[in-house]
Amino acid sequence: MPKTVLVHIAGEDAILAEMEEMPNPTDSFITITNPRRKDGKPVAFLAGSIRSVMFPWWRISFVEVMVSEAEQREIVGFYREGK
Repeated sequence: MPKTVLVHIAGEDAILAEMEEMPNPTDSFITITNPRRKDGKPVAFLAGSIRSVMFPWWRISFVEVMVSEAEQREIVGFYREGK
């Protein structure tokens, strides 16, 4: 099951995409599919018909792994009851 990730590339806006599996520590690049901006628009520096992209680690600042809806239901959050 692919995970939704937010990839922060050095000198560029973050890219929202899916990742089939988390990279191994020995990998020199990551592969993402369905790249798009956070607002869903196409990424300016990629061709419009791109389905997947491989980025070398030296270009990436960090990767955020988003929580799926199924995982969100399992998270116990803190809340405050009304007075």
